Amino acid sequence: MTPTTVASSTAALATIAVDEPAGFRTEHDLLGDRRVPTAAYWGVHTLRAIENFPITGQPLSTNPHLVRGLAAVKLAAARANRELGLLDAERADAIEAACREILDGELLREFVVDVIQGGAGTSSNMNANEVIANRALELLGQEKGDYAALHPNDHVNLSQSTNDVYPTAVRIATVMGIDDLLAALSELEDAFAAKATEFRTVVKMGRTQLQDAVPMTLGQEFGTYAVTIGEDRERLRESAGLVHEINLGATAIGTGLNAPAGYAEAACRHLGGITGLPLVTAFDLIEATQDMGAFVHLSGVLKRVAVKLSKICNDLRLLSSGPRAGLAEINLPPVQSGSSIMPGKINPVIPEVVNQVAFEVIGNDVTITLAAEGGQLQLNAFEPVIVHSLHKSITHLTAACHTLSRRCVSGITANAARLRESVEHSIGLVTALNPYLGYAESTAIAQEALASGRGVAELVLERGLLTAERLEELLRPERLANLSA
Repeated sequence: MTPTTVASSTAALATIAVDEPAGFRTEHDLLGDRRVPTAAYWGVHTLRAIENFPITGQPLSTNPHLVRGLAAVKLAAARANRELGLLDAERADAIEAACREILDGELLREFVVDVIQGGAGTSSNMNANEVIANRALELLGQEKGDYAALHPNDHVNLSQSTNDVYPTAVRIATVMGIDDLLAALSELEDAFAAKATEFRTVVKMGRTQLQDAVPMTLGQEFGTYAVTIGEDRERLRESAGLVHEINLGATAIGTGLNAPAGYAEAACRHLGGITGLPLVTAFDLIEATQDMGAFVHLSGVLKRVAVKLSKICNDLRLLSSGPRAGLAEINLPPVQSGSSIMPGKINPVIPEVVNQVAFEVIGNDVTITLAAEGGQLQLNAFEPVIVHSLHKSITHLTAACHTLSRRCVSGITANAARLRESVEHSIGLVTALNPYLGYAESTAIAQEALASGRGVAELVLERGLLTAERLEELLRPERLANLSA
């Protein structure tokens, strides 16, 4: 294979072929010999995966949490194997050093297989095995590819299978991503809470079914956004608990074949120490190896978050509609010109982008559902697309929350005078007077106000139904919004 042929496989391989010094080494697998770029830390199994899965153009390196998860699992396995007398100290130390470098963010560009792949994640596992093995060989003073000294399968993958390594790494990566999303949701919750305080005395009309309802404050409206985000944050935290259950030690189908007694316990203990996570080994490893239930549950919670964020953004777009022909109750911060043809137009682009992220997350949930249902017997071969979909949902929601908080919510202002005017001229105001005037009288006033365009308060005074002082007391902002309750 020529450098040109290798480079054409994927962008990742092309980058290596162009950027690195020329030269190849020969590696062997069950299909025969292949030439691998000398400078590459990955090997023949990774090369075949690069060629076989040119699907998304997104290599494993685009999911750094997953790469770190793979390195953490390999490090824990090396420590467990050494503890149980299966791996000598020299090789174990070299593997550990290589894993530590990956955990520190080095060698990331060497994780080049596409995120969506056949084989239930085998290509991802072998990419990690080969990178770790070849870096460990360097640390031992050996040449890359000298697998007689340290082998990707015999030593790095010792006591393991893709079917317990990959799901465990995925769970670690997912928890890391959830932590990022939880922080972003907390920031957004705080931003809405701050606006709730700022707008606590700004009276407006509430609406049901897009029709005038009863008065409230803009602070109450924004406070609901903070509360609903806080609720979702707690649901997300709860769902993350399910992801802490791992099947490391299950090997191929959960029977633990080729893993010695005590390995699962030792590997889980070491992995918990490496990651700082409260990991637990599943009670039934055969069930855990085939079950995708935790991911389905988590995806459902992510969909819940997305739906609520999208609803909030719909509200923000509606409340800020205008500036003259819409509701124009609030002003979103202008962040860019809105039109290539209409001068002066400003669009609600930040809520719009969050809406689109929400639509994507909902679609990802469908993908995850189908992939989880599609697994057969003792293994789900479709975990790569589950992982990719979860990764997109989590990372894009995280970015969307930061963007909405920093580029929109923090800069929202209220059109207080317009809001007050809408209250004073709304027939919904009569609801506050209903206990004092009676339903029939209140209905008559509402009908006349709607037909004549006159205000409710004006008609009440004209009919002598209440004194000006009593009416003023009943229409106080604090009472209208029931702030004393």
